Amino acid sequence: MRPTHLLKLALLAAVVAVFFFLPAAPPPAEAERPPNVILIISDDHAWTDYSFMGHDAIRTPHIDELAAEGMTFTRGYVPTSLCRPSLASMMTGLYPHQHGITGNDPDGEMRDPYNRQRMVDVFTESPTVAGLLGEKAGYVSHQSGKWWEGQCQCGGFTMCMTHGVVERGGRHGDDGLKIGRETMEPVYDFIREAGDKPYFLWYAPFMPHTPHNPPERLLAKYRAEGRSEAVAKYYAMVEWFDETIGDLLAFVDQRGDTENTLVLYVSDNGWIQTDDPKLWYESKSKVSPYDAGLRTPIIAKWPGKIEPGRDDRTLVSSIDLAPTILNAAGVGPTEEMPGIDLRDRTRLAERKEIFGALFAHTAVDVNDPSKNLKYRWMVREDGWKLIQPYAPNRDVQMQIRNWDVSWEHFNPELFNVRDDPAETQNQLADQPEIVDSLRRDLDEWWTPDGE
Repeated sequence: MRPTHLLKLALLAAVVAVFFFLPAAPPPAEAERPPNVILIISDDHAWTDYSFMGHDAIRTPHIDELAAEGMTFTRGYVPTSLCRPSLASMMTGLYPHQHGITGNDPDGEMRDPYNRQRMVDVFTESPTVAGLLGEKAGYVSHQSGKWWEGQCQCGGFTMCMTHGVVERGGRHGDDGLKIGRETMEPVYDFIREAGDKPYFLWYAPFMPHTPHNPPERLLAKYRAEGRSEAVAKYYAMVEWFDETIGDLLAFVDQRGDTENTLVLYVSDNGWIQTDDPKLWYESKSKVSPYDAGLRTPIIAKWPGKIEPGRDDRTLVSSIDLAPTILNAAGVGPTEEMPGIDLRDRTRLAERKEIFGALFAHTAVDVNDPSKNLKYRWMVREDGWKLIQPYAPNRDVQMQIRNWDVSWEHFNPELFNVRDDPAETQNQLADQPEIVDSLRRDLDEWWTPDGE
Protein backbone atom coordinates (compact mmCIF):
# COMPACT_ATOMS: atom_id res chain seq x y z
CA MET A 1 0.00 0.00 0.00
CA ARG A 2 1.30 3.47 -0.92
CA PRO A 3 2.36 5.75 1.99
CA THR A 4 -0.21 8.37 1.07
CA HIS A 5 -2.98 5.79 1.42
CA LEU A 6 -1.64 4.75 4.82
CA LEU A 7 -1.65 8.36 5.97
CA LYS A 8 -5.26 8.84 4.89
CA LEU A 9 -6.33 5.68 6.74
CA ALA A 10 -4.57 6.88 9.90
CA LEU A 11 -6.29 10.23 9.76
CA LEU A 12 -9.66 8.54 9.24
CA ALA A 13 -9.07 6.28 12.22
CA ALA A 14 -8.21 9.29 14.36
CA VAL A 15 -11.43 11.06 13.36
CA VAL A 16 -13.47 7.96 14.19
CA ALA A 17 -11.79 7.68 17.57
CA VAL A 18 -12.53 11.29 18.39
CA PHE A 19 -16.17 10.93 17.33
CA PHE A 20 -16.89 7.79 19.35
CA PHE A 21 -14.71 8.10 22.43
CA LEU A 22 -14.47 11.77 23.39
CA PRO A 23 -17.20 13.00 25.76
CA ALA A 24 -20.17 14.61 24.09
CA ALA A 25 -20.84 18.32 24.50
CA PRO A 26 -23.26 19.06 27.36
CA PRO A 27 -26.87 19.75 26.32
CA PRO A 28 -28.12 23.34 26.46
CA ALA A 29 -29.00 24.37 29.98
CA GLU A 30 -32.71 24.13 30.71
CA ALA A 31 -34.55 27.11 32.15
CA GLU A 32 -34.75 27.00 35.93
CA ARG A 33 -38.02 25.49 37.09
CA PRO A 34 -40.19 28.12 38.77
CA PRO A 35 -40.94 27.54 42.45
CA ASN A 36 -44.03 26.06 43.94
CA VAL A 37 -45.96 28.72 45.85
CA ILE A 38 -47.94 28.18 49.06
CA LEU A 39 -49.95 31.12 50.33
CA ILE A 40 -51.10 30.54 53.91
CA ILE A 41 -53.86 32.84 55.14
CA SER A 42 -55.20 32.87 58.67
CA ASP A 43 -58.69 34.18 59.34
CA ASP A 44 -59.64 36.67 62.11
CA HIS A 45 -56.25 36.50 63.80
CA ALA A 46 -54.74 39.36 65.83
CA TRP A 47 -51.24 40.50 64.87
CA THR A 48 -50.10 40.01 68.47
CA ASP A 49 -51.41 36.45 68.85
CA TYR A 50 -48.32 34.36 68.09
CA SER A 51 -45.61 33.21 70.42
CA PHE A 52 -42.94 34.70 68.11
CA MET A 53 -44.72 38.07 68.50
CA GLY A 54 -44.49 37.78 72.27
CA HIS A 55 -47.94 36.58 73.32
CA ASP A 56 -47.76 35.36 76.90
CA ALA A 57 -50.12 32.38 76.46
CA ILE A 58 -50.72 31.38 72.83
CA ARG A 59 -48.28 28.82 71.42
CA THR A 60 -47.57 28.77 67.66
CA PRO A 61 -44.44 26.63 67.23
CA HIS A 62 -44.89 25.95 63.52
CA ILE A 63 -45.51 29.55 62.51
CA ASP A 64 -42.60 30.48 64.79
CA GLU A 65 -40.38 28.10 62.83
CA LEU A 66 -41.61 29.54 59.54
CA ALA A 67 -40.87 33.03 60.85
CA ALA A 68 -37.35 32.00 61.89
CA GLU A 69 -36.57 30.37 58.55
CA GLY A 70 -38.03 33.17 56.41
CA MET A 71 -37.98 36.93 56.26
CA THR A 72 -40.55 38.16 58.78
CA PHE A 73 -41.99 41.65 58.49
CA THR A 74 -43.72 42.53 61.73
CA ARG A 75 -45.10 45.85 60.40
CA GLY A 76 -47.35 44.25 57.80
CA TYR A 77 -50.85 45.46 56.95
CA VAL A 78 -53.85 44.47 54.90
CA PRO A 79 -55.50 47.31 52.94
CA THR A 80 -58.90 46.71 54.54
CA SER A 81 -60.03 44.89 57.68
CA LEU A 82 -62.75 42.65 56.26
CA CYS A 83 -62.21 39.19 54.83
CA ARG A 84 -63.75 39.27 51.35
CA PRO A 85 -62.14 42.49 50.08
CA SER A 86 -58.90 41.61 51.88
CA LEU A 87 -58.72 38.22 50.16
CA ALA A 88 -59.62 39.75 46.80
CA SER A 89 -56.67 42.12 47.19
CA MET A 90 -54.31 39.20 47.81
CA MET A 91 -55.55 37.42 44.71
CA THR A 92 -55.53 40.44 42.39
CA GLY A 93 -52.69 42.51 43.82
CA LEU A 94 -55.03 45.53 43.76
CA TYR A 95 -56.63 47.78 46.34
CA PRO A 96 -60.37 47.27 46.93
CA HIS A 97 -61.24 50.48 45.10
CA GLN A 98 -59.36 49.03 42.09
CA HIS A 99 -60.82 45.51 42.01
CA GLY A 100 -64.26 46.62 43.20
CA ILE A 101 -64.86 44.12 46.02
CA THR A 102 -65.33 46.41 49.01
CA GLY A 103 -67.59 44.44 51.37
CA ASN A 104 -68.68 40.92 52.17
CA ASP A 105 -72.22 41.15 50.85
CA PRO A 106 -74.16 43.02 48.19
CA ASP A 107 -77.05 45.36 48.64
CA GLY A 108 -80.39 43.61 48.89
CA GLU A 109 -80.89 40.16 50.39
CA MET A 110 -77.33 38.92 50.91
CA ARG A 111 -78.16 35.35 50.02
CA ASP A 112 -79.97 36.24 46.83
CA PRO A 113 -78.07 34.51 43.97
CA TYR A 114 -78.55 37.43 41.56
CA ASN A 115 -77.10 40.01 43.95
CA ARG A 116 -74.18 37.79 44.85
CA GLN A 117 -73.44 37.03 41.22
CA ARG A 118 -73.13 40.74 40.52
CA MET A 119 -70.21 40.90 42.97
CA VAL A 120 -68.54 37.86 41.41
CA ASP A 121 -68.86 39.49 37.99
CA VAL A 122 -67.08 42.57 39.33
CA PHE A 123 -64.27 40.41 40.72
CA THR A 124 -63.69 38.56 37.44
CA GLU A 125 -62.87 41.81 35.65
CA SER A 126 -59.40 41.77 37.29
CA PRO A 127 -56.60 39.30 36.44
CA THR A 128 -55.69 37.00 39.32
CA VAL A 129 -52.46 35.50 40.58
CA ALA A 130 -53.68 31.94 39.95
CA GLY A 131 -54.87 32.79 36.46
CA LEU A 132 -51.65 34.56 35.46
CA LEU A 133 -49.50 31.73 36.81
CA GLY A 134 -51.47 29.19 34.83
CA GLU A 135 -51.60 31.17 31.59
CA LYS A 136 -48.01 32.37 31.50
CA ALA A 137 -45.99 29.81 33.47
CA GLY A 138 -47.92 26.52 33.27
CA TYR A 139 -48.82 26.34 36.96
CA VAL A 140 -51.56 24.17 38.34
CA SER A 141 -53.40 25.71 41.27
CA HIS A 142 -55.68 24.73 44.11
CA GLN A 143 -58.14 26.62 46.28
CA SER A 144 -58.88 25.41 49.77
CA GLY A 145 -60.57 27.21 52.63
CA LYS A 146 -62.35 30.53 52.35
CA TRP A 147 -63.38 31.68 48.88
CA TRP A 148 -66.16 34.14 48.17
CA GLU A 149 -66.01 34.53 44.40
CA GLY A 150 -68.25 31.80 43.00
CA GLN A 151 -66.73 28.82 41.25
CA CYS A 152 -63.02 28.65 41.96
CA GLN A 153 -62.36 28.88 38.24
CA CYS A 154 -63.47 32.51 38.56
CA GLY A 155 -60.17 33.03 40.34
CA GLY A 156 -58.15 31.11 37.77
CA PHE A 157 -57.68 27.95 39.87
CA THR A 158 -57.40 24.59 38.13
CA MET A 159 -58.64 22.62 41.15
CA CYS A 160 -60.68 23.56 44.18
CA MET A 161 -62.78 22.60 47.15
CA THR A 162 -65.34 25.39 46.78
CA HIS A 163 -67.93 24.49 44.16
CA GLY A 164 -69.63 27.82 43.80
CA VAL A 165 -71.17 29.80 46.63
CA VAL A 166 -73.63 31.52 44.30
CA GLU A 167 -75.19 28.37 42.89
CA ARG A 168 -75.18 26.35 46.10
CA GLY A 169 -76.43 29.12 48.35
CA GLY A 170 -73.26 29.15 50.45
CA ARG A 171 -71.50 32.32 51.37
CA HIS A 172 -67.78 32.04 51.82
CA GLY A 173 -66.51 28.64 50.83
CA ASP A 174 -68.98 25.69 51.27
CA ASP A 175 -66.85 22.50 51.12
CA GLY A 176 -63.65 24.53 51.16
CA LEU A 177 -64.23 25.34 54.81
CA LYS A 178 -63.62 21.71 55.75
CA ILE A 179 -59.88 22.10 55.19
CA GLY A 180 -57.89 22.13 58.40
CA ARG A 181 -60.80 21.48 60.73
CA GLU A 182 -61.87 18.18 59.17
CA THR A 183 -59.24 17.08 56.66
CA MET A 184 -56.01 17.95 54.86
CA GLU A 185 -56.29 15.25 52.21
CA PRO A 186 -57.59 17.42 49.33
CA VAL A 187 -54.47 19.56 49.61
CA TYR A 188 -52.18 16.56 49.83
CA ASP A 189 -53.88 14.95 46.83
CA PHE A 190 -53.40 18.12 44.80
CA ILE A 191 -49.69 18.30 45.60
CA ARG A 192 -49.24 14.63 44.67
CA GLU A 193 -51.14 15.07 41.40
CA ALA A 194 -49.19 18.18 40.43
CA GLY A 195 -46.30 15.90 39.51
CA ASP A 196 -43.50 17.82 37.81
CA LYS A 197 -45.58 20.94 37.26
CA PRO A 198 -45.10 23.95 39.50
CA TYR A 199 -48.09 24.54 41.73
CA PHE A 200 -49.81 27.40 43.53
CA LEU A 201 -51.70 26.50 46.70
CA TRP A 202 -54.23 28.86 48.28
CA TYR A 203 -54.43 27.57 51.85
CA ALA A 204 -57.01 29.73 53.64
CA PRO A 205 -58.64 27.55 56.30
CA PHE A 206 -61.54 29.01 58.24
CA MET A 207 -59.27 29.29 61.27
CA PRO A 208 -59.08 30.63 63.92
CA HIS A 209 -62.39 32.18 62.78
CA THR A 210 -65.61 31.33 64.62
CA PRO A 211 -67.06 28.87 65.37
CA HIS A 212 -64.41 28.50 68.04
CA ASN A 213 -64.67 24.73 68.50
CA PRO A 214 -61.11 23.49 69.16
CA PRO A 215 -60.30 19.93 70.21
CA GLU A 216 -60.60 19.40 73.95
CA ARG A 217 -56.91 18.40 74.12
CA LEU A 218 -56.00 21.95 73.06
CA LEU A 219 -58.76 23.77 74.91
CA ALA A 220 -57.65 22.17 78.18
CA LYS A 221 -54.21 23.80 77.77
CA TYR A 222 -55.73 27.28 77.74
CA ARG A 223 -58.31 27.06 80.50
CA ALA A 224 -56.98 29.13 83.35
CA GLU A 225 -58.22 30.99 86.37
CA GLY A 226 -59.39 34.44 85.38
CA ARG A 227 -59.61 33.55 81.68
CA SER A 228 -63.07 33.19 80.17
CA GLU A 229 -64.08 30.11 78.21
CA ALA A 230 -64.55 32.28 75.10
CA VAL A 231 -60.99 33.57 75.26
CA ALA A 232 -59.60 30.10 76.00
CA LYS A 233 -61.39 28.73 72.94
CA TYR A 234 -59.96 31.44 70.70
CA TYR A 235 -56.43 30.80 72.01
CA ALA A 236 -56.86 27.08 71.35
CA MET A 237 -58.15 27.79 67.83
CA VAL A 238 -54.94 29.68 67.06
CA GLU A 239 -52.82 26.72 68.11
CA TRP A 240 -55.06 24.32 66.18
CA PHE A 241 -54.53 26.42 63.06
CA ASP A 242 -50.79 26.38 63.75
CA GLU A 243 -50.86 22.57 63.89
CA THR A 244 -52.34 22.40 60.39
CA ILE A 245 -49.51 24.56 59.07
CA GLY A 246 -47.03 22.18 60.65
CA ASP A 247 -48.76 19.23 58.97
CA LEU A 248 -48.82 20.94 55.57
CA LEU A 249 -45.18 22.02 55.58
CA ALA A 250 -44.04 18.61 56.90
CA PHE A 251 -45.83 16.97 53.96
CA VAL A 252 -44.08 19.31 51.52
CA ASP A 253 -40.73 18.57 53.15
CA GLN A 254 -41.27 14.80 53.05
CA ARG A 255 -41.71 15.08 49.29
CA GLY A 256 -38.43 16.93 48.95
CA ASP A 257 -40.11 20.12 47.74
CA THR A 258 -39.03 22.53 50.47
CA GLU A 259 -35.99 23.96 48.68
CA ASN A 260 -38.01 25.04 45.65
CA THR A 261 -41.13 26.26 47.40
CA LEU A 262 -41.95 29.86 48.18
CA VAL A 263 -44.09 29.99 51.33
CA LEU A 264 -45.95 33.18 52.22
CA TYR A 265 -47.94 33.86 55.36
CA VAL A 266 -50.48 36.58 56.18
CA SER A 267 -53.76 37.07 58.06
CA ASP A 268 -56.82 38.44 56.27
CA ASN A 269 -57.69 40.79 59.16
CA GLY A 270 -57.31 41.14 62.89
CA TRP A 271 -59.46 40.08 65.81
CA ILE A 272 -60.07 41.04 69.43
CA GLN A 273 -61.64 38.23 71.41
CA THR A 274 -64.13 39.43 74.00
CA ASP A 275 -65.99 37.46 76.61
CA ASP A 276 -69.08 37.85 74.42
CA PRO A 277 -68.14 36.82 70.84
CA LYS A 278 -71.34 38.44 69.54
CA LEU A 279 -69.75 41.85 70.11
CA TRP A 280 -66.92 41.46 67.59
CA TYR A 281 -68.20 44.33 65.44
CA GLU A 282 -67.97 46.70 68.40
CA SER A 283 -64.26 46.10 68.90
CA LYS A 284 -61.41 48.05 67.34
CA SER A 285 -60.43 45.10 65.17
CA LYS A 286 -62.36 43.49 62.34
CA VAL A 287 -64.23 46.05 60.16
CA SER A 288 -62.39 48.89 61.91
CA PRO A 289 -59.68 51.28 60.64
CA TYR A 290 -57.42 50.48 63.62
CA ASP A 291 -54.24 48.42 63.69
CA ALA A 292 -56.03 45.71 65.67
CA GLY A 293 -57.98 45.03 62.48
CA LEU A 294 -55.40 45.92 59.83
CA ARG A 295 -52.00 44.82 61.07
CA THR A 296 -50.52 41.37 60.45
CA PRO A 297 -47.07 39.81 60.34
CA ILE A 298 -46.12 38.90 56.78
CA ILE A 299 -43.60 36.10 56.25
CA ALA A 300 -41.76 35.05 53.09
CA LYS A 301 -39.65 31.88 53.03
CA TRP A 302 -37.73 30.53 50.03
CA PRO A 303 -34.56 28.63 50.99
CA GLY A 304 -31.49 30.03 49.28
CA LYS A 305 -33.46 32.81 47.61
CA ILE A 306 -34.76 34.86 50.56
CA GLU A 307 -32.37 35.55 53.42
CA PRO A 308 -34.00 34.83 56.79
CA GLY A 309 -34.40 37.65 59.25
CA ARG A 310 -36.80 39.79 61.22
CA ASP A 311 -37.67 43.31 60.11
CA ASP A 312 -39.45 45.44 62.70
CA ARG A 313 -39.15 48.68 60.72
CA THR A 314 -40.18 48.25 57.07
CA LEU A 315 -43.81 48.81 56.11
CA VAL A 316 -45.23 46.04 53.95
CA SER A 317 -48.72 45.16 52.77
CA SER A 318 -50.63 42.16 51.50
CA ILE A 319 -50.71 44.16 48.24
CA ASP A 320 -47.06 43.07 47.95
CA LEU A 321 -47.85 39.35 47.80
CA ALA A 322 -48.97 39.28 44.16
CA PRO A 323 -45.84 40.92 42.68
CA THR A 324 -43.65 38.73 44.91
CA ILE A 325 -45.31 35.55 43.62
CA LEU A 326 -45.46 36.62 39.98
CA ASN A 327 -41.84 37.78 39.87
CA ALA A 328 -40.66 34.57 41.53
CA ALA A 329 -42.47 32.60 38.84
CA GLY A 330 -40.93 34.68 36.05
CA VAL A 331 -44.28 36.13 35.06
CA GLY A 332 -44.13 39.64 36.45
CA PRO A 333 -46.97 41.77 37.82
CA THR A 334 -49.41 43.73 35.73
CA GLU A 335 -48.94 47.49 35.36
CA GLU A 336 -51.95 48.11 37.60
CA MET A 337 -50.49 46.29 40.60
CA PRO A 338 -49.13 48.87 43.06
CA GLY A 339 -47.25 46.51 45.38
CA ILE A 340 -43.54 45.82 45.80
CA ASP A 341 -41.79 42.46 45.52
CA LEU A 342 -40.91 41.52 49.11
CA ARG A 343 -37.47 40.44 47.89
CA ASP A 344 -36.68 43.93 46.62
CA ARG A 345 -35.05 45.40 49.69
CA THR A 346 -34.03 48.58 47.87
CA ARG A 347 -37.57 49.54 46.90
CA LEU A 348 -38.95 48.50 50.28
CA ALA A 349 -36.41 50.76 51.99
CA GLU A 350 -37.61 53.66 49.84
CA ARG A 351 -41.24 53.16 50.86
CA LYS A 352 -42.31 55.73 53.41
CA GLU A 353 -46.09 55.14 53.59
CA ILE A 354 -48.75 52.53 53.04
CA PHE A 355 -52.44 53.07 52.45
CA GLY A 356 -55.83 51.46 52.75
CA ALA A 357 -59.56 52.03 53.05
CA LEU A 358 -62.48 50.65 55.01
CA PHE A 359 -65.87 50.15 53.41
CA ALA A 360 -69.35 49.12 54.49
CA HIS A 361 -69.71 45.43 55.31
CA THR A 362 -72.78 45.34 53.04
CA ALA A 363 -72.30 47.31 49.85
CA VAL A 364 -74.66 50.11 48.91
CA ASP A 365 -73.54 49.89 45.27
CA VAL A 366 -71.41 47.00 44.02
CA ASN A 367 -70.35 49.04 40.98
CA ASP A 368 -69.11 52.18 42.79
CA PRO A 369 -66.54 51.79 45.61
CA SER A 370 -66.92 55.44 46.64
CA LYS A 371 -70.53 54.89 47.64
CA ASN A 372 -69.45 52.18 50.08
CA LEU A 373 -66.49 54.05 51.57
CA LYS A 374 -66.28 54.73 55.32
CA TYR A 375 -62.63 55.60 55.95
CA ARG A 376 -59.33 56.00 54.18
CA TRP A 377 -56.20 55.55 56.26
CA MET A 378 -52.45 55.64 55.95
CA VAL A 379 -49.39 54.85 58.05
CA ARG A 380 -46.05 56.59 57.70
CA GLU A 381 -42.68 54.99 58.39
CA ASP A 382 -42.19 57.09 61.52
CA GLY A 383 -45.43 55.70 62.97
CA TRP A 384 -47.89 58.50 62.26
CA LYS A 385 -51.24 57.12 61.18
CA LEU A 386 -54.15 59.16 59.86
CA ILE A 387 -57.72 57.84 59.81
CA GLN A 388 -59.81 60.03 57.53
CA PRO A 389 -63.60 59.54 57.36
CA TYR A 390 -65.40 59.97 54.06
CA ALA A 391 -67.86 62.72 54.87
CA PRO A 392 -70.26 62.29 51.91
CA ASN A 393 -71.31 58.88 53.28
CA ARG A 394 -71.74 59.98 56.89
CA ASP A 395 -75.51 59.55 56.93
CA VAL A 396 -75.84 56.70 54.43
CA GLN A 397 -73.42 53.95 55.34
CA MET A 398 -74.57 53.30 58.87
CA GLN A 399 -78.15 52.48 57.97
CA ILE A 400 -77.46 49.03 56.56
CA ARG A 401 -76.36 46.65 59.34
CA ASN A 402 -75.46 46.91 63.00
CA TRP A 403 -71.87 45.89 62.35
CA ASP A 404 -71.49 48.90 60.07
CA VAL A 405 -71.83 51.26 63.03
CA SER A 406 -68.69 53.39 63.10
CA TRP A 407 -66.56 53.13 66.20
CA GLU A 408 -65.76 56.82 66.38
CA HIS A 409 -68.70 58.20 64.38
CA PHE A 410 -66.68 59.47 61.47
CA ASN A 411 -64.24 61.65 63.41
CA PRO A 412 -60.73 62.03 61.94
CA GLU A 413 -57.99 60.58 64.14
CA LEU A 414 -54.22 60.75 64.31
CA PHE A 415 -52.09 58.25 66.22
CA ASN A 416 -48.46 57.32 66.38
CA VAL A 417 -48.71 53.55 66.25
CA ARG A 418 -45.02 53.01 67.01
CA ASP A 419 -45.37 54.77 70.37
CA ASP A 420 -49.04 53.94 70.93
CA PRO A 421 -49.82 50.60 69.21
CA ALA A 422 -53.24 50.34 70.89
CA GLU A 423 -54.20 53.73 69.39
CA THR A 424 -55.43 55.28 72.61
CA GLN A 425 -54.07 58.84 72.21
CA ASN A 426 -55.67 60.82 69.40
CA GLN A 427 -53.18 63.62 68.58
CA LEU A 428 -55.14 65.22 65.76
CA ALA A 429 -55.51 68.59 67.50
CA ASP A 430 -51.87 68.71 68.56
CA GLN A 431 -50.21 67.96 65.21
CA PRO A 432 -51.87 70.12 62.51
CA GLU A 433 -48.84 70.16 60.21
CA ILE A 434 -48.52 66.38 60.26
CA VAL A 435 -52.26 66.02 59.62
CA ASP A 436 -52.09 68.35 56.60
CA SER A 437 -49.10 66.47 55.18
CA LEU A 438 -50.72 63.07 55.58
CA ARG A 439 -54.00 64.28 54.08
CA ARG A 440 -52.21 65.50 50.98
CA ASP A 441 -50.49 62.14 50.58
CA LEU A 442 -53.76 60.29 51.16
CA ASP A 443 -55.51 62.34 48.47
CA GLU A 444 -52.65 61.69 46.08
CA TRP A 445 -53.05 57.96 46.67
CA TRP A 446 -56.81 57.92 46.02
CA THR A 447 -59.38 60.67 45.91
CA PRO A 448 -62.85 59.09 45.82
CA ASP A 449 -65.65 60.32 43.61
CA GLY A 450 -67.53 62.98 45.52
CA GLU A 451 -64.55 64.78 47.08
